[in-house]
Amino acid sequence: MPAATEPLSRIRIVLVAPSHPGNIGAAARAMLTMGLGRLVLVSPRRFPDPEAVALASGAAALLDRARVVSTLDEAIEGAALAIGLSARPREFAGRVLPVRDAAIEAIANAAHGDIAFVFGTEMSGLSNAELARCAIVATIPANADYPSLNLAAAVQVVAYELRVALTHGQVWRAPRFAPATADEIEALYTHGERTLVAMRILNPDMPKKLLPRLRRLFARAGLEKEEVNILRGIIARIDQLIARKNP
Repeated sequence: MPAATEPLSRIRIVLVAPSHPGNIGAAARAMLTMGLGRLVLVSPRRFPDPEAVALASGAAALLDRARVVSTLDEAIEGAALAIGLSARPREFAGRVLPVRDAAIEAIANAAHGDIAFVFGTEMSGLSNAELARCAIVATIPANADYPSLNLAAAVQVVAYELRVALTHGQVWRAPRFAPATADEIEALYTHGERTLVAMRILNPDMPKKLLPRLRRLFARAGLEKEEVNILRGIIARIDQLIARKNP
């Protein structure tokens, strides 16, 4: 993994007693999409399973590398920090953080060792005893009347927040083109004014506010060199049609 994403290589996604193999596969896909590669399964009901492979949709290699263990203690052994996911309020001795803050803390602590994000079963989530093995509870802000997310969807949210915490949300950028110079834009206005007069859209004796408004419009647009050339070409074609009509 590139150095820029090295902290993600220290993140473990731990699924405790998942009952549906499709959720395991979908979680693997969610992880790989965001650059996570370490999946630990605690006593899965069915794994390996063709349904997991089907739902992984290209992330089957991550399933092949998944560790299968018998207890949560084995899954988080050696981790510098364990963060449990829970949607419902309950007594907890540690800190409770929104998932975004938990992801930021996880990336910061990844410099000191592995970080485990622990998810409970599809039906009941983590037990109080399992949650007590975590130093932090992360919760995903959701509709209070229906806060429960599908297991794989919860993994996707956490994986996304980890990616954002690491990259500060940087995304690809569209190419930038050369801006038009002030002289080129002024020549466009001059050319356009002549054509508007010829088309009888603009009365040079009573110009009112048409041209100033066009100037504001183009100023907001931030015209590029090629855009000015396109507009000049359109106006030139209009000039040709006017000349044919009025020889």
